[in-house]
Amino acid sequence: MSIGFWQIAIVVILVVLLFGRGKISSLMGDVAKGIKSFKKGMSSDEIEDNTPKNTSENNQDSNNKD
Repeated sequence: MSIGFWQIAIVVILVVLLFGRGKISSLMGDVAKGIKSFKKGMSSDEIEDNTPKNTSENNQDSNNKD
């Protein structure tokens, strides 16, 4: 048994009736913002990972402050 066009159309109509067009479009906008934020976070992690970190200098600085 496969899903037909009419079955999909009925489900879409029920979802629109239950939630309304405004709610669905705002939900999709929130999903898009989340995806953009995730991609931005992933790209900033790659930039930070590529820069070498010298931990020995940080340890010497903290020891000299005491």
